[in-house]
Parts: sequence; C-alpha cells; structure tokens
Amino acid sequence: MTISDFLIIPATAEHIKYAEEICAEMFESAKARGTGIARRKPEYVSKKMDEGKAVIALHRDGTWAGFCYIETWSHGDYVANSGLIVNPAFRKVGLAKAIKKRVFDLSREKYPKAKIFGLTTGLAVMKINSDLGYEPVTYSELTQDEEFWKGCQSCINYDILMSKERKNCMCTAMLWDPVEKERELKEKIQRRAEAKERLERISKKQSLLKRIEAKLWKSTKKFVAAIFPVGTKPAKGF
Repeated sequence: MTISDFLIIPATAEHIKYAEEICAEMFESAKARGTGIARRKPEYVSKKMDEGKAVIALHRDGTWAGFCYIETWSHGDYVANSGLIVNPAFRKVGLAKAIKKRVFDLSREKYPKAKIFGLTTGLAVMKINSDLGYEPVTYSELTQDEEFWKGCQSCINYDILMSKERKNCMCTAMLWDPVEKERELKEKIQRRAEAKERLERISKKQSLLKRIEAKLWKSTKKFVAAIFPVGTKPAKGF
C-alpha cells in the first residue's frame, strides 16, 4: 500500500456520511495516546465538510482514510488546521503528512493573509508542521479569541491550561506567518541577487586579468622579437 492508493481532496457535503466515524476515531485515538484533544461532535465536522473547510482522504475502495479541518478565529486573521486523524487501517504510509499539506494549501487558498497555527502534543505532527514552515511560538502569539480557548474545555488538560493563565500547557504552539514568510523570501532573493552580483564581479575581474596577461605576453613577444630578429639567438645568460 502506498500514498498513490488514496485520494486526498477538499471534503464536501457528500462526505458527511463519514462524520460520525471520524469523530469516534478522533476520540479513541486521543484516549489511546493519553493526550488531550478538544472533542468535536459529528454535527460540527459535518458543517466543516459542507462549508468546504476540510480535507478528507479516501482509499480507492471508498473507505475514509484520514481527515483534517479548518477553523478561523479573530475575524479570519488566524487559521487553525485541526482534528488531524488517520484511520488506523491506513497508517504508516505517509497519509498524515499528505493530508496536512493539502489542508495547509487549502487554508492558504481560502485565507491568504491569515496566520496559520496549531496546538499539538504529537511529535509526528510537530515534525510535519516544521517541514511546512511552522515555527514554535508562545501562546501569546496565537489568537486571543475567546471562542478558540473555549474549544479546549473538553480537553483533559484544560485545568492545566487555566492554572497557567493560558500562557502554556501540554501542547506545543506552532505558527506560520505569511508576513514573516514573505520577508524571509525577499531576504533570500536579495541574498541570491547579491551572490550573483559578486560572482559576476569576480568573473569580470578574472576576464580583465586574462586580457591584461595576454596583452603583456604579446608585448613581451614583440619586445623579444625586436631585440633578437629571426635567425639570431639571445646571448648566453639573457
């Protein structure tokens, strides 16, 4: 089984039939890991599908294989890719990474100016986020929308979050900032341009040195030819 055996697409209303099973697996998976997760109801997941704010992976036989959805906060200034889950029957083939990449792209398409963030306790998800360009940040850099933090109430670590005044918890916060990424891209382009300019200067300098060398050699040959006409030999020791 390989990643080519799956179709990874934006979810639609026709995929609502998988909502209950997806939510059940989200809960069971979190319970098995012993980590916290904000529990979602099938109605919530169904709405995300209907709005086109989710990505679903389907095996070629029609079985759901994975899922992730988009949430928006602070009037669309922040976007979260939440609820990533892979069907246990289809794990270890790279689905999580492929789904995260597709939902990330979908988020960029729908909300190009939004900061994309995530909270997770999973090392594998942290690695995927890092590969996508997310950076670890403090909770203060995330949305302060109260509705977002209310979503943590069903998490087993909610008391820890509140005891720390929402400054940190068991989850690691990671952020992808389009403004920061644009700045980094401009700096990278600038560095490349400067490197190219330096290379061109070096090449011109080398070319000039070669021309000077050739000219000097030509002048030397003329000088020697003038002193020692054809058929004569320079004095011994010259």
